[in-house]
Amino acid sequence: MSSASELPVVAVIGGGFSGAAFALHLSALSVGRARIVVFEPRRRLGAGLAYSTAEPAHRINVPAGRMSLYPDDPESFLRYLATTDEHETDAALIGRDGQPYPRRYVFGDYVEAEIASLLSSGAVEHRKAEVVSIVPSGQDWDIADSQNGALHAQFVVLAVSHPAPGLLRPLLPFKDHPKLVADVTVPAALAPIATEDHVLILGNGLTAADVVAALEKRGHRGKITSVSRRGLRSRGHAPAAQEPFGDFSSKPSLRASALLRVIRRTIEEAKAKGLTWHAVLDAVRGQAFAIWRALPVAERRRIVRLARPFWDAHRFRIAPQVEDALDRAIADDRLAIAAARLKRVVPEGNGFRVTLSPRHTPDDQEQIFDAIVVTTGPAHEGILQSQPFLAALADAGYLSLCKTGLGIACDLDARVLGNHGAPAENLFVAGPLARGTFGELMGLPQVTEHAVFVAQQVASALQSAGTPLPEAPLHPNLDPNFRRLAV
Repeated sequence: MSSASELPVVAVIGGGFSGAAFALHLSALSVGRARIVVFEPRRRLGAGLAYSTAEPAHRINVPAGRMSLYPDDPESFLRYLATTDEHETDAALIGRDGQPYPRRYVFGDYVEAEIASLLSSGAVEHRKAEVVSIVPSGQDWDIADSQNGALHAQFVVLAVSHPAPGLLRPLLPFKDHPKLVADVTVPAALAPIATEDHVLILGNGLTAADVVAALEKRGHRGKITSVSRRGLRSRGHAPAAQEPFGDFSSKPSLRASALLRVIRRTIEEAKAKGLTWHAVLDAVRGQAFAIWRALPVAERRRIVRLARPFWDAHRFRIAPQVEDALDRAIADDRLAIAAARLKRVVPEGNGFRVTLSPRHTPDDQEQIFDAIVVTTGPAHEGILQSQPFLAALADAGYLSLCKTGLGIACDLDARVLGNHGAPAENLFVAGPLARGTFGELMGLPQVTEHAVFVAQQVASALQSAGTPLPEAPLHPNLDPNFRRLAV
């Protein structure tokens, strides 16, 4: 076996779930034929923003039996959960559907446990640093990090996280205000909010639901107003398990309007068979790659612009425990959900005087709030400016924003596309920022499948570069014939 200094280096930029899952699966596929180095400033790999939270109200949004690092072993996390004391210490673990929805950090513990042996053996290296620059060096890459470290790599995999939400223009003068929570992922972000504060939440998606649940957990009793342009709150899970229903890929629609008509018609057909809309949306999700590839770019953009809020509200479902928190807040008249646009914000004492423009009425509404929480979602269009090394790569023409504005442009092998349109042979993107090409890469099962897929592409590239690979993967849970990604 070659020494570490002689092995080709695969640098993974970002050690959240996507980066850790990729590293784990590449290690299984390459078995010591490559040096795998993950750059991640956090203490542990695999947790990222989502699974680093210590907030007890934050739960995984799908049943534990569907959360796994291994696509062919969906109950891996469920078995891990059984080895913990969560069933004894978490009274709210089981949702009303009878399925476990553990606190989110428990899943981070699971990923950490799964990758621990690779770290201790040296099969995967964790550099606790941020990447400062990535520059070409012949056909390879030179990487500099925030700890004054350097690495020469033959392959680079971008597994960076979503960019933080951008502040809406009316909020820019208040960016340092103690009662403006601009990023809820910051530890103790909600601590400045007092028990009786009147709170404005900007956004109505999963993060907004988490905020409502977390405030309830903290004993907050004040009024909450949650606004988004369409006023769509996140939906919950079906009352009982259902198989996906509907065929959207054998004759995929070529226009966004036609696709929406087919989905609506299929929902009516599902109702006639005693199924809910959940089964139809699950079928759309499962066939999303074929659906997305059939649509011209202009139609994809139309879906992103017009239909994405509806898709997000129905596709990304909240845990029953969080849904119950929203329902309680609404029933107790503590939470009002509205369709409105933020128009103006001015100081009012220690808080804010806010002007909202309701979607369905001509007259503006003015209210006074003690605190504002931003949950408008990642600023995907700003991904190339979110980190200096990405901006430098973009300025040099090595990568570009995808045509739908959802992330980084890449080809069907997950190779990054430069501004000239040609793929880089040794620069890949793994995780949600590849969804402009692959169509649906936000749910964890799809992110897991994509991590396996990209690991297969890099393993193949290693072999093409002259690095012999074993016939079978090291990890017993990884199927060496796992299908090409079909999200």
